[in-house]
Amino acid sequence: MVGIVGYGAYVPRYRIKAEVIAKQWGADPEAVTRGLSLVEKTVPGQDEDTITISVAAAQYALRRAGIDPKEIGAVYVGSESHPYAVKPSATILIDALGIGPHVHVASYEFACKAGTEAMYVAYSHVKAGEMKYAMGIGADTSQGAPGDALEYTASAGGAAFIMGRERLVAEILFTHSYTSDTPDFWRREGENYPRHGGRFTGDPAYFRHIVGAGKALLEKSKMAPADFKFAVFHMPNGKFPQEVGKRLGFTKDQMEAGWIVPWMGNTYSGSSPCGLAAILDVAKPGDLIFMVSFGSGAGSDGFIYRVTDEIVKVQDRAPKLRQMLDSDKVYLDYGQYAKYRRKIKLNE
Repeated sequence: MVGIVGYGAYVPRYRIKAEVIAKQWGADPEAVTRGLSLVEKTVPGQDEDTITISVAAAQYALRRAGIDPKEIGAVYVGSESHPYAVKPSATILIDALGIGPHVHVASYEFACKAGTEAMYVAYSHVKAGEMKYAMGIGADTSQGAPGDALEYTASAGGAAFIMGRERLVAEILFTHSYTSDTPDFWRREGENYPRHGGRFTGDPAYFRHIVGAGKALLEKSKMAPADFKFAVFHMPNGKFPQEVGKRLGFTKDQMEAGWIVPWMGNTYSGSSPCGLAAILDVAKPGDLIFMVSFGSGAGSDGFIYRVTDEIVKVQDRAPKLRQMLDSDKVYLDYGQYAKYRRKIKLNE
């Protein structure tokens, strides 16, 4: 079997409450919080970006895997906020962590499913026998224009997963992807913020693709929703993942452990990977996990995992995601938030 041998997640300590953003733009704070099922979101520090987040998450994954970093044959970072337009994020990461130089690296982009895209390719390399270990990372410091609906949820964080064949903490039993040309969200070269086609956001994009991938995954595996202990879906807000889980036949209890968006926001490429990390933090041997990501443009990647006996040996080797979300928080007002996110730009 091929699967996850080490995992780690990271979210910044800085936060801004949804009600603070709402008040800044004259919106009803209670209506915003209730409508999005969102309390607050993470904000990257002034010295944090997709690369630093990826390094932190990967360090925790290496702690849990307990392997020599130089045994990793590939590192893929999925994000829509790579710091450089022309320079791979993973080259900095491999030097920081002592991986390589005999390693293949690449930066992936597919809106919010770039993380699972990286995970899928890493898994495929190991499954094909090309290398002993490969790492897939989903991380973002996601963007939302001032006053835009995206600003309430666009946050920062990421998760890293090392794929291998030995001492698995979770076996990957089945995968499936579902993709179409659905223009619900995009950002052109040189633009600071993405744009979105509101009428495509719900059923034509998010729900269609997750349900399409999810149903195909259930059919392929010959499993039913009741067979799973946990389920996690991409979390653009608090309500969408609950609704899509319901459409597929999953219960609120099955989604609770991975439903971290009300206190984290939408970490874009890190969203469903962070949800998976939160589940692995509490999972027990034998548990089955159902996961489907979503990326605008549009597509979904689905995975079925089976947790092994190794999980109990590694869970406490690195900080758990809920612990990071619940502790050491520093709240920002809107002015500080605008400064941290560089929303005030000078004419050049």
